[in-house]
Parts: sequence; C-alpha cells; structure tokens
Amino acid sequence: MSTNISLKHINKLAIPALIAGVSEPILSLTDAAIVGNIPVNATQSLAAVGIVTTFMSMLIWVLGQTRSAISSIVSQYVGANRLEKIKNLPAQAIFIITSLSVLIIVSTYPFAKYIFKLYNATDLVLDYAVVYYKIRVLGFPFTLFTIAVFGAFRGLQNTYHPMIIAIIGAISNIILDIILVYGISGFINPMHIEGAAYASVIAQILMALFSAYFLLKKTEIPLKPSFPLNPEIKRFLLMILNLFIRTIALNVTLYYASSFATSYGAAYIAAYTIAINLWFLGAFIVDGYASAGNILSGRLFGEKAYVTLIALSNKLIKYGVVIGVILGVLGGIFYYPIGRIFTKEPEVLDAFYNVFWLVLVMQPLCTLAFIFDGIFKGLGKMKYLRNVLLFSTFIVFIPILFWLDNFDYKLHAIFIAITFWIIARGIPLIIKFRQLFLPLAQNN
Repeated sequence: MSTNISLKHINKLAIPALIAGVSEPILSLTDAAIVGNIPVNATQSLAAVGIVTTFMSMLIWVLGQTRSAISSIVSQYVGANRLEKIKNLPAQAIFIITSLSVLIIVSTYPFAKYIFKLYNATDLVLDYAVVYYKIRVLGFPFTLFTIAVFGAFRGLQNTYHPMIIAIIGAISNIILDIILVYGISGFINPMHIEGAAYASVIAQILMALFSAYFLLKKTEIPLKPSFPLNPEIKRFLLMILNLFIRTIALNVTLYYASSFATSYGAAYIAAYTIAINLWFLGAFIVDGYASAGNILSGRLFGEKAYVTLIALSNKLIKYGVVIGVILGVLGGIFYYPIGRIFTKEPEVLDAFYNVFWLVLVMQPLCTLAFIFDGIFKGLGKMKYLRNVLLFSTFIVFIPILFWLDNFDYKLHAIFIAITFWIIARGIPLIIKFRQLFLPLAQNN
C-alpha cells in the first residue's frame, strides 16, 4: 500500500510532533522566564540557567540521537512490512543509552565547577550554575529514556502519544516552577534557582513513566531487553557514532557562542540566553515537519517509492518556508513584549532587542536546514549529516565568529555566524538529496 503524503496526513504527523518537540525548550524557557523574574540576583540566575541549559542540551543532543536512529530503522522496516524482525531493537537501544547516561552523571557531577569555568562563568553566576546543574542532571537518564521511546513511536508512524507525554511534562514543569521557585506563603519557602531545577527533574520523571506506560499499552514493542542482540544493532551503533560526531560539532558551535556571550558580561549572557532559547523554540516548532519528513522518508525509502519521496521533499520545502516566514512575522509583531516576559532588566533587554531581529530573519533558512536534516535521518544517511555539520561548524561558523568578534560586534557576531552556519547546513543537504534520488525516481 502506497504511503500517504497529503497535507492532511503530513499535518497529522507533524502537528503532534511539533507539540512534543517543544517540550524540552519549554522546560528551559520556563526556567528562564521564572528565574529571570525572581527578586534576588535575577540576572545572575538567568545567566546560570543559560549556561547550564547549553551544556545540558549538548549532553541530550549527543546521546539523544538514539531517537533518530531508532526511528529510521523502525520506519524503514515498517515500509518494507518486516517490523517483526526488529521488535526487540528499541529495548536494547534504550538499555545502552540509559546506561551511558548514568556514566555521564558520575563523570560530570564532581567536576561541575570546572566544566562551567570553561564557559567563562565566574563568581555568583558560577555558583548558581553548579547548584542548578547538580540537581538538573539527575533527570538526564529519564530524559534519554523518553527520547528513545519517542523514536520507537515515530518509527511506527505515531506522533500522537509522544505529544500527550510532552504536554504532561510541560504543564507539570510550569506548575512546579511557579510553586518551587516562588514558594507558597506558609507552606513552601521560595527555592529560587534550585526550585527551577527540581521542577524540571520531576517533570522529566513523569514523562519517562508515561512513556513506558504508553509504549507497553499501545504497541507490541517490549521494554525488557532480550538477547541475542538484534542484527540491526550494528547499523544502529554506526548511526549513533556518526550522529555523535555530528552532534559534537553542533555543540562546538553552541559552546563557542555561549562562551563568547559569557565573556561579554552578565547582561550579554542573559540576553543571549533569552535569544538562543527562542531560537531553540523556533527550531523545535519546525521539528514537527522535520519529524514528518523523518518518519515518511524512512517508510518511503523502505518501500523504494522514490517518486513519492521526491514529491514529499518538494511539499516540505514549501511548508517549511511558509512556517519560517510566519514565525518571523509573529516575532516581529510581538518583538518587545517577548523580551519583557523574561526580564525587566534594561541592560539585558537592550542587548536582546539588538539581536532578536537576526533570530527572526534566519527562521525560513532554519526550516529548510532542519527539514532536510529530518529527511536524511529518516533515510539513515547519517554519514553525510556528519560531514555537513563538520564543514558548517569548523569551516564556516568558527572563522566568521572570530572575524566578527575582532570588530567588537558582540552578540551580533554570534548570531550572524549562526545564520551562515544554518545556510551551510541546509544547501548541501538539498543538493545531495536531489543527486541521490532524482535518478532513482526517473528509473522507478
């Protein structure tokens, strides 16, 4: 049976994936918005949340690539109508990735202070970053468990249940943030930045519990690892290795951006925190359609339906550009109110407003890069994704950042460099996709 790529079906996959995808940035944005308005040391607290969020995002993105690898393999087997062959793969993958997450906690927890010194954090910002991280990292295994389960659901062409899980996590985090950060008079003392960290951890645990429940109740995929290892575990690990290298390159970009922003002072890192988290939010909104591309391209590749695969890419290009323009326009309309959600500090707001327009302008470019990123993950072409990220980070982003920093452009240097980084990610993927599949479609 041919795979449906109508707008209705794409939206049926993309909109729930979009809602599920914003759960992680919402956790960070909620922490930033709540912490940025506390009555004591708000700017330093916001800066600390930004630094830790950058580092945590690196950890999550490095190990969270399990989702893409599981989704790619499962969707291809669904397309080939051979799902029974890899039913035990997700449980084995989840066991591997959660075991690694425990090792990450053990190896980073005692050295948190030294880690955040590498981000140029000092004094109160450094102290807050260490406190926030040592609580927040305890939710790391639960986050990776949830991400891996989401990969299994995506491979099964199901984005509805991940959406439900993400909504539960986001709502619980917002409620707990308000209660624990500000406290309840006579019942709970204000915990400030520590309260934000505890709120995130509890929300992550809830999401993991609901992920396990829905996977066991709504699918035939087990959670208990069984042996021997699935034959596809080798391809899974190779995908993970390529995505690991790719994600290291991605996080080199985020490290340099965060480090440079921190070196400019507390107001600049606070402004950067707001801007980059809004950029993440835009990225995760687009990720809904990137996820639809991921899910459908894997299935179409399994079916060998190359003509339909080309048609899917053309549709997603159109949808992506429209979404990017809409995001940019909405950001422009609410330009000033958005900043005041996160802070009332005039110096932070001035720095933020000076660069927010760059975040908005790059949105259509981001949509193209992220959508084709999703398509290539669905196809399992992780090696090419790795090479593109290495090129865009080390040949494009870093040289431009250092060059513009010499002119004292500060946050402008960072976001201009990110814009060119996005362009260097998107264009090669579009070209390579057409080189690979136009000839196959013509011979199909």
